[in-house]
Amino acid sequence: MAKRKKFGVKNRILICTLIAALLMSALGVRIAWLQTVDSEWLAKEATLQQTRDKTITSRRGTIYDRNGKELAVSASVELVSVSPAQIKKEDGAEIVAQKLAEILDLEYEDVYAKVTKNSSYETIKRKVEKAQTDQIRALKSAEETEDYFSGVYLEEDTKRYYPFGNFASHVLGFTGTDNQGLYGVEAALDDELSGVAGRIISVKNAAGTDMPFKYEQKYDSQDGMNVTLTIDETIQHFAEKYLQQAVEENKPAQGAFAIVMAPKTGEVYAMTTKPDYDLNEPFLILSEENEKAIEAETDAVKKNDLRSSILAQQWRNKAVSDTYEPGSVFKILTAAMALEEGVATIHDTFDCPGYTMVGSTRINCWKTQGHGHENFKEGLQNSCNPVFLVLGKRLGREAFFKYFTNFGLTRPTGIELGSEGESVYYTANYLNETELATSAFGQSFQVTPMQLITAISAIVNGGNLMRPYVVKSYSDSEGTVVKSFEPELIRQVVSEETSAIMRDFTEGVVAHGTGKSAQIKGYAIGGKTGTSEKRPRNENKYVASFIGMAPANDPELICLVAIDEPTGELYQGSQIAAPVVRNILEDTLAYMGIEKHFDGTEDISQQSVPEVRNMKVMEAAEAVTALGFGYKVIGEGEVVDEQLPKPGATLAKGSTVLLYTTGSVIEQVTVPDFTGQTMDSVRTQLQELGLNLEILGSTDAGCLVQKQEPAGGTSVNPATTVRVEFIYMAGD
Repeated sequence: MAKRKKFGVKNRILICTLIAALLMSALGVRIAWLQTVDSEWLAKEATLQQTRDKTITSRRGTIYDRNGKELAVSASVELVSVSPAQIKKEDGAEIVAQKLAEILDLEYEDVYAKVTKNSSYETIKRKVEKAQTDQIRALKSAEETEDYFSGVYLEEDTKRYYPFGNFASHVLGFTGTDNQGLYGVEAALDDELSGVAGRIISVKNAAGTDMPFKYEQKYDSQDGMNVTLTIDETIQHFAEKYLQQAVEENKPAQGAFAIVMAPKTGEVYAMTTKPDYDLNEPFLILSEENEKAIEAETDAVKKNDLRSSILAQQWRNKAVSDTYEPGSVFKILTAAMALEEGVATIHDTFDCPGYTMVGSTRINCWKTQGHGHENFKEGLQNSCNPVFLVLGKRLGREAFFKYFTNFGLTRPTGIELGSEGESVYYTANYLNETELATSAFGQSFQVTPMQLITAISAIVNGGNLMRPYVVKSYSDSEGTVVKSFEPELIRQVVSEETSAIMRDFTEGVVAHGTGKSAQIKGYAIGGKTGTSEKRPRNENKYVASFIGMAPANDPELICLVAIDEPTGELYQGSQIAAPVVRNILEDTLAYMGIEKHFDGTEDISQQSVPEVRNMKVMEAAEAVTALGFGYKVIGEGEVVDEQLPKPGATLAKGSTVLLYTTGSVIEQVTVPDFTGQTMDSVRTQLQELGLNLEILGSTDAGCLVQKQEPAGGTSVNPATTVRVEFIYMAGD
């Protein structure tokens, strides 16, 4: 047998050397790969493993009204977080989870899952109030729990508060959990308001727990800018108050909106949509019906989608985002177009038989028996459809579309609120005879309320189309104005001559036409009513609207109100929208200090009732008549023992003061229900009962009572003033 050759030592060394070389080469390649291709990722992972990075939330800027009242503020709160590794090291998961769940009102299982998670950092809860974090601090410092809670951290945070709750909710909007703006001004100006977040970087060991020494680097946050709005808190209050009353009275299926602006500058003084919502609880479903619908949905995905849809509608700003057919309010624009284009003059006359044929289509006037012969101004006062069908035809589609565009109705206004709707209209090529006719009186197209009020502002302010805006300025944390915004002229759309004529025309609408319910004693008010039937037609769904300007000859205010699908007995703009505008304008004019102007025929000046008790009857009578009051003596004594109203009460001139002589008794009377009655009927009954009358709204003989205070059936003292609101029942 042949002898096996021994494997030499040299060969073994060579093989080992080769293997070692291959391993070293592979290791070198791997090191090179890690240092080049994976270097960025490794550096990032090493940083995450060796440091804890905490975010310092920047303080969001305050939102003010034009007079410096805080509408949205940020308050200091804290964020509660944990280091699961540190809690595991101290074997404190159960007690930490139990205590944090109790203090923060969380589920124990949810907290326990986070404190035992295989991670270095977990957020337990944001926006925690001081009362709660003080309890956690006590646990961190107590001798028996400080070790367990060494892995629980409290970090600076801010929480957004809205001092007035649902006030101007659709204008302001709100913020999310990370302080990002979600709706309204909060979203539109999020970059300016939010500022820049800061950071705190600290060292930890490989296990994810704290090092025995402290190393920390802090990068301070930068506070956001403060924003001052053009909104006036007081005027906003007036708008919200009276619109809410209208909603309660008319129960509109699709809500309502109001806008108050300065027509000369485009500044928005007030804007409200009803129903509104509490900015401090924006995710709360307001409608019980909607809440029940959500609860009834069994599919989780559909339930979530339904909730999201309902909330989106709840947050939607009708005044900016929605479009609608403006109806007869638009006749102001058609009249101005006709005057400016020279196809009509103030001397033109028209005939209204109650309808007009456009091709083979019969288009009715709201007054089906017709207005008969009328001039141009009377056509607007009467809101006569046939007059505006004629004007639309005279203008023609090219001119009509040109002005429609020039008035800014084909594009968003650019107001700083986001989610602005876009109008729905024909191109000039598709504006046929029928569509042109119906467009002339505000139907067959849709615009946003903001587009409409901006366009009509241009008609009454001298002809200048102004960009509407709600932001007045930005300022820093020291209050220094960084940037301010001034009125911006877009273009001139009509002449001053046309504007002056239209101011006179709109004043006639309120003084003598369908807008009588908007009359305010002592002020000349301009305006226009509108009642547009919604599509599909013939379902008795309407938008009742009114736009009012004051003072009519030189408007400082313009107000648009619309009530969408009122479900009560009344549905026309002249009946339910005009009184709302009147109330808003009346309070706002007084607030702004715009003086009343009387023509000398009114008998409504206010006086304080003098003190006449203990006077002889004739002396007392002379004292009250000298101030313009009437009087009535109760009893047969010679000295006035009591009087009603009491001294100092304010009464309208012509009201009656009751003089009670010694021994006479004051007997209360019951206020009648005057709803639907005429002014003469009301006045007669009150005089018989010894009650005084204060008239709200129009004094026209054709007006009827809509509301009264005190209500019918109330027992009151004689000489009590009954406030009675009259509305004009005829009109669109």
